[in-house]
Amino acid sequence: MEKALPPPGPAIATLVALTGLVLWDLAAPDLQLAGLAGGAQGFALREHWLLAAVLHTGARWLSWGLALALCVAVWWPVGVLRRLDVRRRLQLAATTLLAAGLVSALKGLSATSCPWDLQAFGGVAHYVPHWTRLHDGGPGHCFPAGHASAGFAFVGGYFCFRETDPAIARRWLAASLAVGFVLGAAQQVRGAHFMSHTLWSAWICWAVALAVDTASMQSGWGGR
Repeated sequence: MEKALPPPGPAIATLVALTGLVLWDLAAPDLQLAGLAGGAQGFALREHWLLAAVLHTGARWLSWGLALALCVAVWWPVGVLRRLDVRRRLQLAATTLLAAGLVSALKGLSATSCPWDLQAFGGVAHYVPHWTRLHDGGPGHCFPAGHASAGFAFVGGYFCFRETDPAIARRWLAASLAVGFVLGAAQQVRGAHFMSHTLWSAWICWAVALAVDTASMQSGWGGR
């Protein structure tokens, strides 16, 4: 059987987005953007109930509940998931867990501290670009944005639906990105992350989804 070749569009979009991220890091607007929400006294909205209880704790538990539901749906699909065969449902569940897991692993290895830990915002750390791997004097473990991946990790649904139902694929992608950026923005206002942390989290989750889809098509496992 001839192996299916993935369409070039997603790969090109991935490279364009990567170029944009590199340019963002070189321009280094993170501190200026963080200064819009915080100052020497810290971040006034750090413990706001909507940001801390709803968009942080509540959203995190909801995300894990949805990820668990996708795992269960591999065998017992509901709703639009019935339009996917079992291979695509397994791909969706696996991609979601892999994307979230990779972001979490990278965050655990990171030497970068959160904005609220920096001296400019009342903390003790000094600002160091996140790719330098230099310790900034703070607790670290803040890059990329783990919480934003609670939305971005689901972008793999785009690849799973795009052949059987392109409209659902586009809506799934839009919803995953929208939720990820809302959660990322909430964390930025709290002082928990820089914007670059959120942008890199989005790119990593998308790249994982693309890699898994490409591998499945090359193997013939996810083909028609």
